[in-house]
Amino acid sequence: MIALDAHGADRGPATVAEGARLAGVPVTLFGPAAELPAGDLVEVEDCPLAIGAEEEPARAVRARPDASIARAAAAVAAGRADALVSAGPTGAALAASVVHLKRLRGVHRPAIAVLLPVPGKPTLMLDAGASTEVRPEHLVQFAYLGAAFMEAVHGIERPRVGLLSVGEEPGKGTPDVVAAHQRLAAGPLDFRGNVEGGDLTAGSCDVVVTDGFTGNVALKTMEGTVRTVVGAIRDAVRSGPVSSIGGLLIRGRLGALRRALDPNSAGGAILLGLRHVVVIAHGSSTAEGVAQAVRVAGRAVDEQVVDRTRAALEAGDALRSSPAGSVSGQP
Repeated sequence: MIALDAHGADRGPATVAEGARLAGVPVTLFGPAAELPAGDLVEVEDCPLAIGAEEEPARAVRARPDASIARAAAAVAAGRADALVSAGPTGAALAASVVHLKRLRGVHRPAIAVLLPVPGKPTLMLDAGASTEVRPEHLVQFAYLGAAFMEAVHGIERPRVGLLSVGEEPGKGTPDVVAAHQRLAAGPLDFRGNVEGGDLTAGSCDVVVTDGFTGNVALKTMEGTVRTVVGAIRDAVRSGPVSSIGGLLIRGRLGALRRALDPNSAGGAILLGLRHVVVIAHGSSTAEGVAQAVRVAGRAVDEQVVDRTRAALEAGDALRSSPAGSVSGQP
């Protein structure tokens, strides 16, 4: 059973409900019951309250336990659902997850892991926005979390891991990046060293590690570039009779490329480092995008991603022994 927050998506609760129907797995929708039709695999829990993007997430989650994202997370924590999916504000999903689902013991901070829109070259980047400031030990944990996910869900044996920096040399980057490089190079991962921004789409690594500020900027830049390039190709194909004929000849290949680059195809980002599976869908997700996010969550549960990431962290001696930090992300 997947707990699906119906509030917050750009296209509204009805689109989220349609995504739940398309997913083909058991789903409980948490949102306004009047706008959420139930079905064979879809149950509905009436939660008219929502947490907006403009609110301080941790405070709002604690102050309004009846909000849809808080109720959905609480259902997972209570064992009534196996995973949480939300297309609402990322901050609210992150806060509800940390408050109700908790981090894995020894994990500093959860990380948002997203598959980059690179056709035929699945590359996982994390963090994509959960922690804007990180320490070396956070980056090291992100590397183990990402490697375990790619092995468990995407079947990549011994994933190649890279550290995003401003140069390939081990001494390039901030002091925290340099320190993380030293620790990763001495560990058991297949660490390929530093990678630069231009390498993100090259497929040279299966996992790219960075802080949440840099990762989010890089991701949004790539998504914007993809939209611009796809639009330019479409305009060029429609620019005249001859090009239109050529466009008909390559329409199938262009359609496949467009689908591969569409964020809806990935299904959203997974929040790694928690005791349960959490998937954050894109706010602009279509119904199929929501459905794919639900399927990703279900697959992560089936493949025991949480247990496998915990084992990877333990094997790499990457777990801390100090008390867990606060929900606000402060150490």
